[in-house]
Amino acid sequence: MEYFRNVYYLISHGFLLIFIYLFIVHRFSRVKAAMICLSSFLLLCVTDVLKLNLFPDSRLCYAAVTVFQIVVTQATGLFIARERNGKVLFLGLSASNYVIAGSIMASVLQICTGSEGLALAGSLLVHTGILIFLYVCLRNTWLQTYERRYIKEWWGLCLIPVFFYCGFSFLAFFPHTLYEIPDNIPGVVLFILTMFVSYAVVLRYVDSESKRTDIYWKNVLFKSYMKGLENQYNLLERSERNLKILRHDVRHYSGMILSLLEQEEYDEIKNVIGYIEEVTNDNKPARYCDNLIINTVLMQVMERARSLEAEVHLDAVISKEIPVNEYEFASVVANLLENALNCVKEYDTERRCVEGKIHCAADHLLLHIENPCDGGIRFNGYTGLPMSTRGKGHGIGMQSVSAFAEKIGGSIDCKWESESFGIILFAKF
Repeated sequence: MEYFRNVYYLISHGFLLIFIYLFIVHRFSRVKAAMICLSSFLLLCVTDVLKLNLFPDSRLCYAAVTVFQIVVTQATGLFIARERNGKVLFLGLSASNYVIAGSIMASVLQICTGSEGLALAGSLLVHTGILIFLYVCLRNTWLQTYERRYIKEWWGLCLIPVFFYCGFSFLAFFPHTLYEIPDNIPGVVLFILTMFVSYAVVLRYVDSESKRTDIYWKNVLFKSYMKGLENQYNLLERSERNLKILRHDVRHYSGMILSLLEQEEYDEIKNVIGYIEEVTNDNKPARYCDNLIINTVLMQVMERARSLEAEVHLDAVISKEIPVNEYEFASVVANLLENALNCVKEYDTERRCVEGKIHCAADHLLLHIENPCDGGIRFNGYTGLPMSTRGKGHGIGMQSVSAFAEKIGGSIDCKWESESFGIILFAKF
């Protein structure tokens, strides 16, 4: 029996670390992440000796070692993960539940058949089947959910695997095992099936909500983009009309200039030429950068700034082809500039000023927005980003900015000092 327990615990630890390795997006290379998982596996196996061999009858030792092993397992997932957040903890806790389900089946088979060899073989088969099923059916859904950052309540969702784990532990292992109370087997099996269904429903729901939010923000961006294209068309139409008038009147200006030359009225000639140049410049289509999508969004933002009688000093150097998703980047630019304009629109006219520096080239991205701000900013203690004070339904734009920065491997820095708020997004490719 002692040999049986050691082996099936070893099998469980192995599949647990494999699950974490396969489902977590690594911050290290594959080899390094694998070595870290292997080290944790060896540590779990060594500590098993304490509760299974050295102090097999001590419930205190069993509980203490189990808690230590839980900490080691979850710390391994958080350590190798690209981002250390509630999603990673949810994944690690869920991995423990899936593995404990396979371990329980080993006990069930041993009780039902009386054969330790058959029980271990069955346990290995169940673990492998669960892992393959999850890898094929849920891994892509999980990774897509992992990449989306709109849903922030993952720390609360972690309670789901915690309660499942506690339920499994008290039903099958502690303080009484299935060997002592075999009547619990039907309930445990039903509990396992409930867990699988619950996880599938939760992940599908989260994925559906994330996609719905994605679609909403894409629609917002496309609406802004179409409005910008409409403004560009109206400006071009007006410019073409004014330039036609100017071309028609050129012969009159030419005659006027020739007459002024004969009279040696050179200053007046300069005024006429200056007027022609002014009309030409006023009817030149606005161009803030070389990228069509970003330029369209910037036109829309600048139009709103003019309606608010606010000044936007813009330094935009954006290539025609950029190394990031144009629509996502345009959404980030629009969100940050809109937030700045919303902040300054209530101030006196001389304070309605926004400074913007937007550079995006093949090797780096820099986005720096600064505007006057008297205070009242609440920062998220976890992300360090400003939080909306306008109630439910607001603040998703800043979450979108944060998601974009994480996706491109960039960093965000916010500061508020001397009645001025600034945010910098930087990424080096």
